Amino acid sequence: MMRMRKMARVLLLVGVACMVGCGSKEQAPADAGKPKVIASFYPMYIMARNVMKDVPGVSLASLAPSAAGCLHDYAITTDDMKRLSKADVLITNGAGMESFVDKVAARFPRLKIVPLAEGIPLIKGRGEEGDNPHVWVSISNAIVEVRNLGKAMEQLDPPHAGIYRANTDAYAAKLDALRTRMKAELAPFAGSKIITLHEAFPYFAQEFGLEIAAVVQREPGSEPSAKELAETIDLVRKARIKALFGEPQYSSGAADAIARETGAKVYVLDPAVTGPDDPDAYVRIMDKNLDVLSKALKGTAEEN
Repeated sequence: MMRMRKMARVLLLVGVACMVGCGSKEQAPADAGKPKVIASFYPMYIMARNVMKDVPGVSLASLAPSAAGCLHDYAITTDDMKRLSKADVLITNGAGMESFVDKVAARFPRLKIVPLAEGIPLIKGRGEEGDNPHVWVSISNAIVEVRNLGKAMEQLDPPHAGIYRANTDAYAAKLDALRTRMKAELAPFAGSKIITLHEAFPYFAQEFGLEIAAVVQREPGSEPSAKELAETIDLVRKARIKALFGEPQYSSGAADAIARETGAKVYVLDPAVTGPDDPDAYVRIMDKNLDVLSKALKGTAEEN
């Protein structure tokens, strides 16, 4: 009799355990309702790291590798599409930077795509080129993008709206201080002419009163023709331009060739399209750009 009672108790416990186990399979996953966010590439990822700081449950990743640079010709991969199929939000720069957006939107209509450049006046490209998408290289535009992201995340994740708002305000204030510092230090060089490697710096130049006299390579990896190179060399000589600016992400071969012919010096400006996984990376990159520009333009002024 005692043995039968013990057997009944064991069967009862097993039955309860089965019911609990079966029930757990039907429950929503622990992270249900917590946004899974993917940023299209490095500068958008750094903005998102700041806006999403300390928000519980939300996940953030970058679609393109941090070393990919600008996404002009980025070919989205099968793995990228698999990751996007599980995401809730895709943060993009917009303004034509991510050519794959239409394909992604058609494939995943549930995915919320947030273009951060919305509302920013765009600089027209030359000739048949479209609008220039490198808006984040201007600190003022970066602040607009950060605020656009903050507002979007508040709407997408209302329970944590207060955290997003506080983070957005804090990062925007940090960028505003950076902008103020750079404007003060670059003010003496307003109107200076510079030559850049490709079309990443028009918004930056516009913000700080610089003039881009020529662009050596309109697209990364595209070498200028002999005619274009000769015209640029002639321009450098006539305008007495002393500073050429390459980028750390690309070869400076064409700029070096111009420097050899004209005596101009080649410096490096960073459009913040690659870098470390550090929320302060954009600020540090711009601080370094300020140092480079100050030295280059000061040297040019002394020579003239």
